[in-house]
Amino acid sequence: MEEDYRKEIDRIIGEIKCPKDFLCYKSGFDNLCKARDAGLELFLDCLEEKPEECTFSMLMGSSHMCQCPLRVYICKKLGK
Repeated sequence: MEEDYRKEIDRIIGEIKCPKDFLCYKSGFDNLCKARDAGLELFLDCLEEKPEECTFSMLMGSSHMCQCPLRVYICKKLGK
């Protein structure tokens, strides 16, 4: 992973509390929640089976959106 990405990820981690203790990052991005780019800057489409159980999930209309800054960054910058 490029140093710029690592620095930004470290910055994001320092600014948020994660109920899963950053499992996505600690697993080398192998254990990611299901989400896809929604074409929005700060949100992803949440594709989890029970999105209401995630503290970063937000209901918008009839869809749940992921607003986890780390997950959004991983998707948009690293394509995962």
